[in-house]
Amino acid sequence: MKSPPRIDSHQHFWQVARGDYGWLTPELGPIHRDFGPEDLAPLLAEHDIASTILVQAAPTEAETRFLLETATATPFVAGVVGWADFEAPDAPARIAALAADPLLVGLRPMVQDIPDPDWLARPDLAPAFAALKHHNLVFDALVKPPQIPALLKLLDRETELSVVIDHGAKPDLTGNDLRAWRDGIAALAARPNTVCKLSGLVTEAGPDWTDATLQPVIAHLLACFGPERLLWGSDWPVLTLRATYPQWFGTAERLTAALSAEDRAALFGGNAARIYLANRGRSPAAGTPC
Repeated sequence: MKSPPRIDSHQHFWQVARGDYGWLTPELGPIHRDFGPEDLAPLLAEHDIASTILVQAAPTEAETRFLLETATATPFVAGVVGWADFEAPDAPARIAALAADPLLVGLRPMVQDIPDPDWLARPDLAPAFAALKHHNLVFDALVKPPQIPALLKLLDRETELSVVIDHGAKPDLTGNDLRAWRDGIAALAARPNTVCKLSGLVTEAGPDWTDATLQPVIAHLLACFGPERLLWGSDWPVLTLRATYPQWFGTAERLTAALSAEDRAALFGGNAARIYLANRGRSPAAGTPC
């Protein structure tokens, strides 16, 4: 049986002059420049990756519309995870307006940057989450370990919401104590409406990371979620602060080599198609909107 097309479930484009990337400062050196489809296309071809999920990098609807315009003109982008103001009184209408574009497949508040660690548990956000469900949009949870308890409270209420946990919930790979992260991941995986991205891990490690640095973390994610609920992503170009695209892809392949061919095909593409593209976005095979 033919394997499903490979999908990079997490990548970014940006234009620095747009001016709404508060985190993207000159101190970030190599990534403080524009990145567009022409930069990524050769890397996708090198690794036989058919499609990508393009993810927001600024907390503005203007950037989301910029990404949707870029996606429309870029056949390899299968869908966009954008941003909306979940706190706005008219949040459902704002989300509906963005969802009118079929290439919008999900939304992502930048929770890791919100000072209140309990933000996700706020009951007044319920209308925004209801709008996500109504429009068949995925919720991308950009959290670190301190925000996991609030995410669990949200999941207790939102049992029908499709939730993708970004970057393995960002374990601190420069420290020595991962117990809270391990417990949090196990609790998140116990919720059946969650999946997790195998992405963004190298930027949580030190500059001298190796496969051995990431092996315990990837093993725990596999043990908790299983290969049927993990989605590989590059987090390019943020990735390039610590590794090249081939380096991270190779590490992910090696550390999942014990899986069956069917499970690897799911992790490297099939799961992303099922989670993000079943109702919205572009078919990776056809290259046309669903």
